[in-house]
Amino acid sequence: MEKEESFADTIKTIIYAVLIAVFIRTFMFEPFKIPSGSMYPTLYVGDFLFVSKYTYGYSKHSLPFSMPLFDGRIWTDAPERGDVVVFKEPQYNRTDYIKRVIGLPGDKIKLEKGRLYINGKLVEREQIEDFVLHDKYGNVERYRQYVETLPNGVKHNIIEVSDEEAFDNVPELKVPEGHYFMMGDNRDRSDDSRVNVGFVPFENLVGKARVLFFSLEPDGVWYKIWNLPRQIRWSRLFDAIR
Repeated sequence: MEKEESFADTIKTIIYAVLIAVFIRTFMFEPFKIPSGSMYPTLYVGDFLFVSKYTYGYSKHSLPFSMPLFDGRIWTDAPERGDVVVFKEPQYNRTDYIKRVIGLPGDKIKLEKGRLYINGKLVEREQIEDFVLHDKYGNVERYRQYVETLPNGVKHNIIEVSDEEAFDNVPELKVPEGHYFMMGDNRDRSDDSRVNVGFVPFENLVGKARVLFFSLEPDGVWYKIWNLPRQIRWSRLFDAIR
């Protein structure tokens, strides 16, 4: 009898733990891993971060597998310009993207020779030291780095190969109501609202990127525990995302 009760208690504990984990992941925080360099210098390949699901309210994309239990958003709060957000790309509503909110509903967005204009005004940027990346073979990639100041005063770093790349010139576009214009901080290496993503519906927002909880060099292998100390980017742990 004692063994049966002990086994039943174990099963209950497991079920409760799973339900709590699902609740936290659905309504509070969800972990994400950065797979590409489109958000350098803010986010690195191999960064792991928490996204707050409650910040902008909830849509079907807040639920596991985007279960279509309801339309639109509930308990909404609109994102602010400069927020780093995770969203479902609009075409197929399956793949998670992470970018920065640049254009709000009704804004007019234009790029000319790499310079960003919002509602007809040139966005300020100040060049600082180059951003340098080293691959696993020791090769160096060097990018121009700027501090960009958005109209609401939010400052963030961006990098550019040059101001003459493929998507450095975009004719003025007006952001539709209920949509947002997203861009990567790695301006010349980002598939965003300038390219295939297009305008992102409010419903597609999953949450706001908050904090890094782990960061591993991209050539690192998590199960080779003996290599972890030198593969972990210790200085990035628990950094707030801005």
